[in-house]
Order: sequence, then C-alpha cells, then structure tokens
Amino acid sequence: MELSPQVCTCIRQTANDFSGAERRRYLARTVEQLGLSQRQAQRFFGWGRDTVRKAQHEARAGITCRDATSCRGRKPAEFHLPHLLDDIRAIAQDHCQTDPKFQTTRLYCRLTAAEVRRQLIQRKGYTEDQLPSRQTIGEKLNSLGFRLRKVAKCRPQKK
Repeated sequence: MELSPQVCTCIRQTANDFSGAERRRYLARTVEQLGLSQRQAQRFFGWGRDTVRKAQHEARAGITCRDATSCRGRKPAEFHLPHLLDDIRAIAQDHCQTDPKFQTTRLYCRLTAAEVRRQLIQRKGYTEDQLPSRQTIGEKLNSLGFRLRKVAKCRPQKK
C-alpha cells in the first residue's frame, strides 16, 4: 500500500496531538483501518513497532495498559510524614524576621536546617531515623518561603 506524503504527515501530526492510552488507541485504529503491519507503520509514520504492538494488543484485549510514568522516582518526604511541613513551618515561624531594609517581602530565618532538624526531634517527637537529612530539610524550608540567612542587626548610621 502506498500513501501520499501529505496523508502520512496528517496522520503523524494527529498522533502527536494525543498522548498515552489515547495515542495508542489512535495508532491501533489507524493501522487496522489502513491494513498495515507494524513494520509498515514504522516506515510510513515513524512509530515504534513496540508501541504499535502494545496498541494492537490493547485494542484486541479491550484492556488499557497502565503507564509507568506515575509511579517513577522517590516519593517526597511529605508523603511518608504528612505533618512534616506544618511542623517545620511552626518551628521556623518563631525565628523569622522580615528584610531589615524592607525592600522585599521575604522572610529570613535565623535557624539553620540542622537546628530545625534538632528541634523537630526535641519538640515534635520525631525520631532520628524518621526525619530526612539536613539538606532535605533546608530544601523544604526554601520551598516554604523561608530563606536561611544571617540577618544583620541594624546599625546606627554614622554622622
């Protein structure tokens, strides 16, 4: 079977508009209606044969295969410790200052991440093994909007 380049381009662009299971359903329907093999679909449209095979299998079985994109990687610390961010915020709020020159709306925290970790263990009842590392707690503080910097005390201006 021969397809014109315009038809191949149109089919390719339409397939690129979809993603995941919708795209595979479109691939399976297109291959079936045009009566193509997996190799012909690869040659005409540039689709991977494995993807076309998976699409045809899903169409035959009527079952959609689950993509692995949602379960990749490590879960964040908040997933394992749901109250961690609230506890960090409660500890950091006590030691916050605004920008001394009032030029930004940032909050500067006079605690280090190691000190926040120590206070989480001492005041909130976490164990050493439960908590993430000092570096992770520092990143959580930054994501909450606290900047870990030394705040210079206001000095009187020279006359």
